[in-house]
Amino acid sequence: MKQIILIITVVITTVSFAQNKNAKATMEVDGVCGECKVRIEKAAIRTKGVKSAVWNVDTHELKLIYDERKTDLKTIAQKIADVGHDTKYIKANDEAYGKVDACCKYRDEEVVKAHEPKKKN
Repeated sequence: MKQIILIITVVITTVSFAQNKNAKATMEVDGVCGECKVRIEKAAIRTKGVKSAVWNVDTHELKLIYDERKTDLKTIAQKIADVGHDTKYIKANDEAYGKVDACCKYRDEEVVKAHEPKKKN
């Protein structure tokens, strides 16, 4: 009986430590401007288990700190896609993309060019 209790305790302990409550990850997310940054970060941080979300406009990299016991990258990516931004994992549907502001249409080459930094001579 003691052996069974010991085995159960070891299994529960192993499972508890297998998931990280402060997991760090990065994810590529499409966007072009500061408004996109706000929308992307807000969608990520509103996902249960996400503790930090910082998106870089220049690199399109979203840095995350999240609790693996409460969420995963695919769930976070879905929340971001739901507000109109494509991720490495999930592409936003046309309806969600259509709701982003005109200046945030990252699939439009003209909009992307308009957001490129001006080059100095």
